[in-house]
Amino acid sequence: MAGVLNTVVNAVLISALYALVAIGFTLIFGVGGVLNLSHGANITVGAFTAYFVTRVIELNVWVGAFAALVVPALFAAALYLVMIRRVQDNPITVMILTLVVAIVVEEVVKILVGTQPQAIPSLFAGHIAVAGGVQSNRVLAFALSWVVIGVLFATVNYSRTGKAILATSMSTRGASLVGIETDRMYLYTWMIAGALAGLAGVFLGSIQTADWAMGREPLVLSFSIVVLGGIGSIRGSLVGAYIIGFLEVFTVSYVDSSLSGLASLVVLVVILLVKPEGLFGRELEE
Repeated sequence: MAGVLNTVVNAVLISALYALVAIGFTLIFGVGGVLNLSHGANITVGAFTAYFVTRVIELNVWVGAFAALVVPALFAAALYLVMIRRVQDNPITVMILTLVVAIVVEEVVKILVGTQPQAIPSLFAGHIAVAGGVQSNRVLAFALSWVVIGVLFATVNYSRTGKAILATSMSTRGASLVGIETDRMYLYTWMIAGALAGLAGVFLGSIQTADWAMGREPLVLSFSIVVLGGIGSIRGSLVGAYIIGFLEVFTVSYVDSSLSGLASLVVLVVILLVKPEGLFGRELEE
């Protein structure tokens, strides 16, 4: 019983990080209609920004976490302004460009740091007496993830900028007609997605380790999550993250650890064949 409870707790905690990554991924598609294959690279950028700030410059871990929020956002903004804005009407070109950027980021990390996994200091030390003992850092990552998700939901639904982003996602032409600068909304969306991925990178790096390929698996999981939840639906990404998170953790714990990532791909195939619009696909259709 204690083992099952511990597995459930781990699934709940890791799913919050999957939600951070998937929400950023679906935001860019929901607003701009393109797939950002460099989204996983933002996770790597965030993790190694924290690594350099804490291990090389030797600053406080919270300074590293803040830098890991800002640097990926700026990286995503630069990517949009320099490359994506010119070709955003061609989704295939955007996919190719972002894939190339992801590969370049991985190669740069390998050159600067090497291929060995690197440890990022925990944001909070100690353990909490739940399900046989849970790292306080994992609980903190869960709590902060939900705070960030809550702030994002409030911003998108109630702020002026958030409503402008929603209007742009519904109709670019209609948003332009009422005076909304759609290019600016696209830029904000890319920056938000970059910041969310960077924050997830810090948490993943401090809970596990950081390496040059750490963004690949979360990117694949994001595909499964957003398709399951409904492409373009933030609510669907949140629900999908917990379904995929539980499936991944239980598969690794009770079936075979080598099957990590495979279960989510099976879900992806099944959803595409049976219910391609996803759980909340109606939002996308509207």
